[in-house]
Amino acid sequence: MARQSASVLIASFQENYEQLLRFLTRKLNGDSERAADVAQDTFVRLARTPDTDDEIDNPRAYIYRVAGNLAIDQIRSDRRQSAHHDGADGASEISDPEPGPERIYLSREQVKLLDQALNQLPENARAALLMFRVEGLSHTEIAEKLGVSNSMVAKYIGRALKHCRDALLAGGEK
Repeated sequence: MARQSASVLIASFQENYEQLLRFLTRKLNGDSERAADVAQDTFVRLARTPDTDDEIDNPRAYIYRVAGNLAIDQIRSDRRQSAHHDGADGASEISDPEPGPERIYLSREQVKLLDQALNQLPENARAALLMFRVEGLSHTEIAEKLGVSNSMVAKYIGRALKHCRDALLAGGEK
C-alpha cells in the first residue's frame, strides 16, 4: 500500500469513527473505555501502515477488520490475565467470612450479658423462654410442662425477652 493509501485509511477512520466506536463497544461487552482504547490502537496501527504497492479496495472494511482483530486480541489478553491472576492484586477485594477479633470479643461479651440476664429471671420465665427459643416447643407444650395456661406462657416469654433485651442494651452502654 502506498503512503497515499495510508492517508486514505486515516481519512476513512476519521469519517467512520463514531460508528467504529459503537461497533467496538458492542464487541467489548459495552465497555466504552476499552473500545476507545482499541480505536486508538487501530488509528496507530493504520498510521504505521508500511508502504506497499497494494491498494485497499474497501478502506472502511479494512479498518473494521483491523479494529475487530485488535478487540479480539484485547479480549484474549484479558482472559489470559484473569487465568494467570493469582489474586495478589485483588486480595483486598476478597472478604474474610470469619469475624474479626473485635467482633468476636463483642459477641462473647453479649453472650456473657445474656447468660447473666437469664440467670436473673424467675425459674418459670427462664424455662419458658429456653423451651420456646432453644427447644422449639409450642406455647401449649410449654404450658403443659410448666402446669400453667397458654396466656401465662406468653407473659413469661414476653417478660423474659424484655429483661434480656434490657440487659443487653444496658451492657452496651458501658
